[in-house]
Amino acid sequence: MQGHKITMLGTGLIGTFYTMVLHGQRGRDRVEMIYSRTRDRAEAFAKEWGIPRWTTSMEEAINDPGTDVVVVGLPNYLHKEAVLLAAKAGKKILCTKPLARTAAEAKEMLDAVEKAGVWAGYLEDLVYTPKSLKALAAVKNGAVGRVLWARSRETHPGPHSAWFWDKEKAGGGAIVDMGCHCIEIIRNFVGKHIRPVEVMCWTDTLVHNIDAEDHGIALIRFANRSVGQFEVSWAFRGGMDLRDEVSGTEGTIWLDHFLRTGFEVFTRVGLGGYVAEKAETDTGWLFPVGDEAAELGYKDMFVDMFNAMDEGRTPMETFYDGYVVNAVIDACYRSAQSKNWEPVIIEDWRGAPDEEVALKGTAEEEQYIRLKEERLLDGRVKLILRDRKTGETIERIIGQA
Repeated sequence: MQGHKITMLGTGLIGTFYTMVLHGQRGRDRVEMIYSRTRDRAEAFAKEWGIPRWTTSMEEAINDPGTDVVVVGLPNYLHKEAVLLAAKAGKKILCTKPLARTAAEAKEMLDAVEKAGVWAGYLEDLVYTPKSLKALAAVKNGAVGRVLWARSRETHPGPHSAWFWDKEKAGGGAIVDMGCHCIEIIRNFVGKHIRPVEVMCWTDTLVHNIDAEDHGIALIRFANRSVGQFEVSWAFRGGMDLRDEVSGTEGTIWLDHFLRTGFEVFTRVGLGGYVAEKAETDTGWLFPVGDEAAELGYKDMFVDMFNAMDEGRTPMETFYDGYVVNAVIDACYRSAQSKNWEPVIIEDWRGAPDEEVALKGTAEEEQYIRLKEERLLDGRVKLILRDRKTGETIERIIGQA
């Protein structure tokens, strides 16, 4: 099968990760054109990765007749321009996270690709980490029962490029930067067909002299009464902390993606080079990552995206998912200002109707609320129930001693 010829927009950290994975994973897909905003960087990047063509013109890069896919690895404020140009050019489009700075911007991009009829995928790498994929499969197979609560945390010492720290260019601070990851991780565990209904969010700027927030915490309530929780910070010391937790009626899952993963080194003199993304030091106790691109989900993400292109199917993450994430982020920022629960405004909800995901009890549950179930020493099962009408709490023993 013939591979894809790619225009890569961006030569920063994301562009580097993307190009490294694309040239090393399936093998047949190659970056043929690179765009950078500076001539020196474009030329150096092309030479480093063996890319035959480079330019400082975004329009020229996108309209390159020798490529069929455009990968957007640019700062947030350039996403819409790039996607609209790529849709007009009829190219397949892959866009990094967050899809846009606001839900309105994201909706304009979504409408553009759908009107043009072009294939598009949302590059949300952290739902593709090896641990996440295995955990999601377990949840879908019923291992934890009904998901009650999902928590996602991403914290580190702060982003690596100046534009991240500019509220206008980025669209916000730590929430739009990292909360977008957390929101989509939570949606995958709860179920992307279940509508996020409302948000309660706190933000503050505790460390850095910037207009945007460097800390944020939010609760997301879903139509089936599941709850999502995320925590983000640009002032966490010690590297990058990526953790997820899922709690269900029948089980629990804990995930640690980047710290304390089994590779720990103590050194007084340093490793002599790169340790891991957002690492603050190369001496003392260090936590290197064996295959960083794989651990961050880039490899499985691109395999899914390009296989989906070839198979004519929808990838795991779509522009619509990116739009919903932006809608949740908008609600977070409104809640941080109002100090109240704020609704998640989704103009075009494509998931299950709320009434289809509402909790439905058995006949017994209609009379009693099950508070707890426990196994006794003799093997019997004790149920602790509360009568809905009287409020009385009772015990019921199942089985024989």
